[in-house]
Amino acid sequence: MVNYTMRIYESAEDYLEAILVLQEKNGYVRSIDIANELNYSKPSVSIAMKKLRNNGYIEMDENSFITLTDEGHRIANRIYERHRILTKLFIGLGVSEDTAAMDACQIEHHLSDETWSKLKEFAQTHFK
Repeated sequence: MVNYTMRIYESAEDYLEAILVLQEKNGYVRSIDIANELNYSKPSVSIAMKKLRNNGYIEMDENSFITLTDEGHRIANRIYERHRILTKLFIGLGVSEDTAAMDACQIEHHLSDETWSKLKEFAQTHFK
């Protein structure tokens, strides 16, 4: 059983993760930054931002700068942590960096909390 109350779509998790990464990198996030980061069209990003805002995952100020709400930040951190650790684990197993990152992107959304916990423990023990 999944521990968090509401399962959001993989694409929403990707958007939240991108917002977190861009915030850390640039100090600010706009829709155009997300479109460029994910290679999505601006209209697609605008629709997604409206949905994320309506569901309480992001806030947008009067200058169109995007910030994560507490819940959005929690989800983004969870996905980003999975991405980083899975990528490190795959590279440690001898997978190329590009393939490791791509595979981590696919897997990070679909692991049970139990499997994730064991993978994380293994990666932290064996791949520092």
